[in-house]
Amino acid sequence: MVEGISEVVEKDLELIESLLTIKDKVREEAIRVSREITRLSTEAIRLVHLRKFNEAGKLLNEASVAVKSLLEKLSDHPDLMYCGLIYGCLAEYVEARMLFDLTYKRKLTGLQELGVPYIPYLQGLGDVVGELRRLAIDLIKAGSFNEANLYIDVMEEIYQRLKKLSFPDALTPGLRHKVDVARRLIEDTKTLFINAYNASKLMEKLDLKSGYSKSNNV
Repeated sequence: MVEGISEVVEKDLELIESLLTIKDKVREEAIRVSREITRLSTEAIRLVHLRKFNEAGKLLNEASVAVKSLLEKLSDHPDLMYCGLIYGCLAEYVEARMLFDLTYKRKLTGLQELGVPYIPYLQGLGDVVGELRRLAIDLIKAGSFNEANLYIDVMEEIYQRLKKLSFPDALTPGLRHKVDVARRLIEDTKTLFINAYNASKLMEKLDLKSGYSKSNNV
């Protein structure tokens, strides 16, 4: 009896070992590609803020190819797909693509075209609010209030849409937190916008009065 059990266990473990050996190789490659996607996406975001859209677009094209390769590699290993590292890099890619699209193309690439699972899509959509805030603040500092207000409107639209997805964190991991963060960022940005806008109008009035007084004294 013991001998028979030993043979069964031995065969099963040999099979499992061969499967795990393949999975481990896939996992290592997935980690490498994930890090590359994150690097390309992070750098693309930096370049967008510098208004270097051609360079950012090239990096995002590279990232897109890497994303497709990653998803193909993991198609037979869905258990590896759902780990934090994979979803993290895909969310970073979505965030970078959305930022690029909004600032350069004035549109958004949808979920189907991005070709990513819906969870990193939602996570990336939530994260891009923070990058739009950075853009809005730079525009406010430059006195470009109309354009800054456009980005604030986009932030608000994303927030309003995301907050309607009221599901447990187990189904939409991290989304509730990102929605809460987005709300605070929008409120802070609106306050900054109003204060800066009112200050600029006050300065205009003071400049007009100063110019009027000088003209009367001539």
